[in-house]
Amino acid sequence: MRKTLMALMFAAALPTVAMAMPPEGGPMGGPGGPGFDGPGMHHRKGPMDKLNLTPEQRQQVDRLMGAQWHGRNEITQKYLAKLSAADQKAMKDEQDAARAKTQSDIRALLTPEQQKTFDQVQKDEAQRRADRAEFEAWKAQKAQKTQ
Repeated sequence: MRKTLMALMFAAALPTVAMAMPPEGGPMGGPGGPGFDGPGMHHRKGPMDKLNLTPEQRQQVDRLMGAQWHGRNEITQKYLAKLSAADQKAMKDEQDAARAKTQSDIRALLTPEQQKTFDQVQKDEAQRRADRAEFEAWKAQKAQKTQ
């Protein structure tokens, strides 16, 4: 019953999650990953700005850069999977510590009101990650039962 309820809740929430996803999957909201924003948005100055690209060319370059970013991420994941469990844990711990320090440094720059909002955003993101982990565990368990 609980699994059915969870699956139903996930199916009902899926359209909301899809609407909240960044366009074309870049982690900064743009198609090309960090530094590339969506149409009509400013992006970081870089070597491509010297080329004086047309909007169509810019869109195609953004798509290619996004594909490169995703491909690089897939390659990284492939090699990380080959690490020992201890090395994977050490890497994750180091990444978590670096992320926590950056968040702490950002929070220190904010006003008290901004800190409240920042804290709520962090709490919401943590809940989203926990929900996703629970869903992935449920999905893996379901896949094992069907085999």
